Amino acid sequence: MKKKKLQAIAVISVLLLLIYGKNLTERQAFKSISKTFTDVYNDRLVVEGYIFQISDRLFSIQKLIDHCNMDYDYSRVINEIDGHEKGIMDLIVDFEKTNLTIEESDYLTDFKKIIENDLSIKNYDLLYSDSSGVNTQQVKLYDQKIALAKKDLENLSKIQMDEGQKLISKAKVQINRSQIWAQFEVALLIILIIVIYIFLFKSSGKKQDVFS
Repeated sequence: MKKKKLQAIAVISVLLLLIYGKNLTERQAFKSISKTFTDVYNDRLVVEGYIFQISDRLFSIQKLIDHCNMDYDYSRVINEIDGHEKGIMDLIVDFEKTNLTIEESDYLTDFKKIIENDLSIKNYDLLYSDSSGVNTQQVKLYDQKIALAKKDLENLSKIQMDEGQKLISKAKVQINRSQIWAQFEVALLIILIIVIYIFLFKSSGKKQDVFS
């Protein structure tokens, strides 16, 4: 009788330890899932917002360089281009603080070089002069550099989609694993209830036999 009682206690203890271990695993999985969705937001969705803002500023620079609006007062054009470029560089600083892949880092470095070295216009005469009007050759050169910068942004945007899908797929795997563990816990609880029931039922049955 004593031996069976010890065996039942041992089985119950093992089941309780398994349930406790499962809860620890579940807690870790929840933290991992939470981190994954945080990464999707901070490193992908927020970054996509940076890319959109950078693209908008780059488009504004191109409009100013190409003299798209002939009614516009271009006397402040260099300052405005410079302001947009500084705004882009500020966004890049925030971009660089996120969790970059090697590919992202390469595209972002190339993009920075174009903004800093190729699109930095110090003199309006490079774009326009009263005698010859718009410097078409120079404007075309700037447009080519802007096209390269846009290509970098397109590649960066594609990376956000790809990496975001990877993170979401990872989260789905973790969620499915958690569901399996949840089913495992239910099975353990059922076994635990059966063991306790059998132990109590047999014990009470034997006591009744003794007193009858």
